[in-house]
Amino acid sequence: MTVELQTLIITAVSIACLHTVTGPDHYLPFIALSKSRGWSLLRTLFWTITCGLGHVASSVLFGLGGAAIGWSMYKLKWAEEIRGGIAAWALLLFGVLITAWGLYRSSRNKLHKHFDVQPDGSMYVFEHNHQQTVGAADRNKVTPWVMFIIFVLGPCEPMIPLLYFPAAKNSLTGMITLIIAYSVFTLLSMITLVVMGYYGISLIKYDKLDKHMHMLAGLALVICGAGMVFMGW
Repeated sequence: MTVELQTLIITAVSIACLHTVTGPDHYLPFIALSKSRGWSLLRTLFWTITCGLGHVASSVLFGLGGAAIGWSMYKLKWAEEIRGGIAAWALLLFGVLITAWGLYRSSRNKLHKHFDVQPDGSMYVFEHNHQQTVGAADRNKVTPWVMFIIFVLGPCEPMIPLLYFPAAKNSLTGMITLIIAYSVFTLLSMITLVVMGYYGISLIKYDKLDKHMHMLAGLALVICGAGMVFMGW
């Protein structure tokens, strides 16, 4: 295994964990639904894993767009000597863009999802910022299948450059390894946080982390890209 691939795997695992931990919609709805509906731990984990698989699948499909660009880069014979450097710079620049976007979102108090559990056990999802008042008409009732759709339609954007790099190097093994690493650690993070919440254990101040989710994922890409470009990782 090359140093480059090891670096990408560490980055993929870091992004998977950060993306999950800093995104309370990855675990709080399952905890709330299990409590309000009296689900067993087994049923709670079933829906957690089902939605997690949908989220992972959409993220991978999203990332395959980046892989297609990388593969096109690989087929350019004139770029044979420099495509590794171009791929590393692309990873760094994409990380900078995601970090800047995350900083903008957090500073501008952009819309974000919230889940509201009613006394009767029903749950609603809505988008707002902290200067908005949300009315009943702006909320949508949450069911397990609605959760699944939300997860499928919310892919993890940093998968694009992660898969671009091994594709540019014509490494199918590298792409598969990154997909497996990201998928496994995303699901493990979701399961761990849901089980903790199911048993009433809360160690995370999620309200402080939510708005920084994209910025932290971008920083992981910046560190990875900068290491490849400037330090020869």
